[in-house]
Amino acid sequence: MLQKLIKELNFGADSGRASAYQRFFKTGKGQYGEGDMFIGLTVPFQRVLAKRYVDLSLEDVERLLKSKVHEFRMTGFLILVYKFDKRNREEIYNFYLNNLDGANNWDLVDCTADKIMGEYLLDRDKSVLYEFAHSNDLWRKRVAIISTFRFIKNNQFEDTLKISEILLNDKHDLIHKAVGWMLREVGKRDLSVEENFLKKYYKNMPRTMLRYAIEKFEENKRKEWLKKE
Repeated sequence: MLQKLIKELNFGADSGRASAYQRFFKTGKGQYGEGDMFIGLTVPFQRVLAKRYVDLSLEDVERLLKSKVHEFRMTGFLILVYKFDKRNREEIYNFYLNNLDGANNWDLVDCTADKIMGEYLLDRDKSVLYEFAHSNDLWRKRVAIISTFRFIKNNQFEDTLKISEILLNDKHDLIHKAVGWMLREVGKRDLSVEENFLKKYYKNMPRTMLRYAIEKFEENKRKEWLKKE
């Protein structure tokens, strides 16, 4: 079954799109996606195949997640998302954790973290997210904050705010954007919670993080926040 899936993935390859993805996902020397390889597949195309091959064995999914090809890893992670709703959730959660090294770009994290880790940890101990937030690994830190999206959707904001506080002084732009995005999502559900956080931390908050957090504010209010010192 794996070889058939790989054949279908390769059939959809587009060299022009692949070149564009290489630039967009910063795969050059010294960039966050250094060395990543693309074949030029769209995410909708991969979702279709992931649903079709949802019964792929975990052994074969692991082979995809260890591939050098970005889209193979993405398809593998999407299969896990679809498996999560069909199989033993604890098994899929643990498998995801054990293969998290394959989620080494922001799209791979964003398509999976809240749907697997966030969903599984919703009513469980969340200490692993705090371990990730305190780690030196860019992608685990992003997993930590993006996983809380599932909590936000259930009007549970505490962990998002605590992890945002931990990541407040992180140096990487991808963390600034992720934290700002999650704060914005909190604000969509309870604006007062977001604004109280901003009032406490906006002076120390990276500008990109603040801009993402207030992106949906009414224009005059957004300008007022940006003028604050």
